Amino acid sequence: MYKYLLFALSGLVLSGCAAHTATSGRVEIKDDSAATAGRVAVKDNSAATVVRFSAGDRAVIENYYRKSAPAKTSPGSMPLIRGGWLPADIGAEPLPPALERKLSPLPSSHERQKVGRNVVLIEKKTRVIADVLYKVAK
Repeated sequence: MYKYLLFALSGLVLSGCAAHTATSGRVEIKDDSAATAGRVAVKDNSAATVVRFSAGDRAVIENYYRKSAPAKTSPGSMPLIRGGWLPADIGAEPLPPALERKLSPLPSSHERQKVGRNVVLIEKKTRVIADVLYKVAK
């Protein structure tokens, strides 16, 4: 009986070691829910971030542009998608300071910009689009 118990215990220990080896000890926490949007995620002991518009920020942006007067905007000629790249010549402009003050703070690596009627959240250095609010701006 002890032989079977020892065999089962050895199997459990070895499977744990195999799982640790397969993941190299990395831990990744990812939650795309609106309640945790814009919060920092931990990945492989680095400062990787998962940045999205929170539900509160979405509401603030929509309300701001709903109340503002329509402005002439360029529509942008390329589709804006998460994970896509935003060219420097597309005609993006920063959000108004009055609106930015109402929004939650971002990591220093990211910024919000208005592209036509869309509001995008991009990584500054790579200009990779982290999130998009479609047709909210005027």
